[in-house]
Formats: sequence, structure tokens, C-alpha cells
Amino acid sequence: MANEQSRTRKQSQTVREVVDAIEPLAPLHLAEEWDQVGLQVGRWDDRVSAGLLCIDFTPAVLDEAVEKKCGFVVAYHPPLFKPVERLTTGSERASVWKQEMLVETVRRGVAVYSPHTALDCVRGGFCDMLCDLVAGERGFVAQPIVPAAKRRDEHKVVVFVPESSEVAVREAMSAAGAGGIGNYRECSFSSAGTGGFRPIEGANPTIGEIGEREDVAERRLEMLVAGRLLPYVLAALREAHPYEEPAFDVFLLEPEPAVPSRDHGPGRLMILDGEQQHTVGSLAQQLAAIPGGTLKVSRAVGGAIRSIAVCPGAGGSLFENLDADAYITGEMQHHQVLDLTQRGKFVALAGHTNTERPLLPGYRELIEGTAAGALSWLISESDVAPLTAGYPHARREH
Repeated sequence: MANEQSRTRKQSQTVREVVDAIEPLAPLHLAEEWDQVGLQVGRWDDRVSAGLLCIDFTPAVLDEAVEKKCGFVVAYHPPLFKPVERLTTGSERASVWKQEMLVETVRRGVAVYSPHTALDCVRGGFCDMLCDLVAGERGFVAQPIVPAAKRRDEHKVVVFVPESSEVAVREAMSAAGAGGIGNYRECSFSSAGTGGFRPIEGANPTIGEIGEREDVAERRLEMLVAGRLLPYVLAALREAHPYEEPAFDVFLLEPEPAVPSRDHGPGRLMILDGEQQHTVGSLAQQLAAIPGGTLKVSRAVGGAIRSIAVCPGAGGSLFENLDADAYITGEMQHHQVLDLTQRGKFVALAGHTNTERPLLPGYRELIEGTAAGALSWLISESDVAPLTAGYPHARREH
């Protein structure tokens, strides 16, 4: 793996260009319904020359980003997860640290993007990277525990426009974010037709006269739009369209059925190759080698381990009604652990962010393989787990 110095690059890109490059690595429609993913803070047209990767975006990470001149931060966990009621500074209350941090983030011109569960679900993302750490040199196959739908919160916008204005409207909608399909941009479809209307008193028609029926050669232009971009695309459509009252339709698209064997989705069920099964001891040893881990395991159970349920962070809800020999995640509720251990299953908990932070180098390599690789990408040194094992300065009170 290249060292930090060799990763230094001098090119700059706009925030929009960086997002367009890295979003296909973890398409946002794969994220869970409750998640808040994508660009959370920043101006689309700002230029950045370096990026910083972290799990949790904190004031210390913000200071590090500014010090290292990283104008783009990829925070795995979204800092804006719940609605923020106010953005103020100067308060003496410690509970408003996040509001003050966000204000300072905007003031310092740092953009913050979060892939979160989209990066978990995508093939080759965090779940698969954790499977590789769990397996070591052992061969295995893995499939999502809960397959994700292929499309979420995506719309099709259909607009009817005079033939002479089709290109201008299409380009305006594309610039606002419409027309993205996977690794393709500016995707559209158009067909010819005839639009008809009769302006009445008070109208200011671009074509035709008040009170007279008008038939115009028009194009039906169709483009896909992510839900979060819909207001911007519609505003661009209205601005570029020559008509006083543009005619357009917005359709909410239904998810496509998922295919468990090959589609994306949260969690993984690993099946180790027949002659390369884990024992409890070998699996625990493999997990203990994960950097930064604070491993807790259930009491030893006998037998070979061939099927392993894996999920970074907190996977307890995914593991319910799933039968495997072993269950590996960062944290679970007590009753979930108790149920599994009473059924004779092996459970290993390595700490929530400790099952995520060791995966950042792999994510960085993916980013460096995109157009955003022209930037310098660093992994935060100030991003650490909020809890540690033990307390190094603890002393017995007398």
C-alpha cells in the first residue's frame, strides 16, 4: 500500500465532481430507509484538493481537516442523522457541540459526505471487506442477509418542450443532477409529439395568441432524478423552459425485486469452503488480529464453524431468524446475545466502530481508483473510538 507522502496530489476538483466520482462506489439508493446519506454539508461548486476519511465526524476531525487542507471529508457515520432545530454558537451548554461544529464546518468551507449503510450494502463494500478479515486465508462465498432493493427514492421527470428548446432544458436538468444511472451521467430519452393549448386572458404565451388554439411540435423528454435532487432539477427545468407554464410529470419509481445470490444488501452470511472451516479458537484468533479491536466472545462451544453471519457496527437486528454457526458484529443487545449463546452459537463483539475503522484503507483504495483519485486522500488520525478497553489512569480509591 502506498505511503501517505506518495498519495499527495496537486489537482483540484469541485465538490460536485468528487461526489459524482465516489457515489457509484456506494450508490445512495442502497442505503437503509432510515439513513441520511450523501452530501450533508458543503457548496457544490467549491474546489477541493484533498479528502479526509473518518468514521465519526467530530470537532477534532474538523480541526485536522483544516490543518491538512482537506476540503472534503467522507464521514462513514452521517453527522446530520436527526433533525437539527437550530444552528448557534457561543453556548455554554456542552449538549450543543454538534450544532457549533456544523456552523464551524460551514464557516471553514469544509464539505462533508456520508455513505454509511450504502457502503455496507454494496458488493465490495464494508460488509465484504469485513468478511475478508474474518476469513483470513480461507476461501468462502457470501451473500447479503437481507437483499436491498435496487432503487430507492428515485423519480422519473417527464417534461414536454418545444423542439428548439429541448437541448437547453436537458442540459439545465443534467447540471442540476438529473440523468444519473450507475456510472453514466446525462442519460435521457426523448420522443416526438404534438402539444396543444389555448391561452386565456392573463396569460403571456411564448407561442400563440390569447384565445386561439395552438398546436406545437414538441419533444417528450424523460430523465431519472434522485429524490434529494428533485427540487433543484425542477427549478432548473422551469428556468430553462421557454413556456410560462411548463407541462411536466413526476413519477415515483417502485423498487426492483432483489436477487439474494448476487444483489447488494446489508450484512453477509459467509459459507467457508468445506475443508477450510474455522474452529472457535482459530476464529477468535483471527478476530483478535483486527486492528483496534476490543474483542468480547461468548464462552467456547464445540464443533467446526462453517457458516458465519457478519455485519459491521450493530448487526443484532439482521441476525434475528438467521441460522449460522457464528455471529460477528460490533455490538448487540444483551437479550440478543443471550438468545444466541443459549442456542449454542458462537458470538463475537469487537466494538461498534472497531469493526468499521479498519476498513477505511480499503475504501480509500476504491476512491483512488475513481476520477476523485486525482485528489490526495488521507485517513484521519484524530478519529478514534469513543470508548476504550479499561482506563489507563485508573487507580484504586481508599
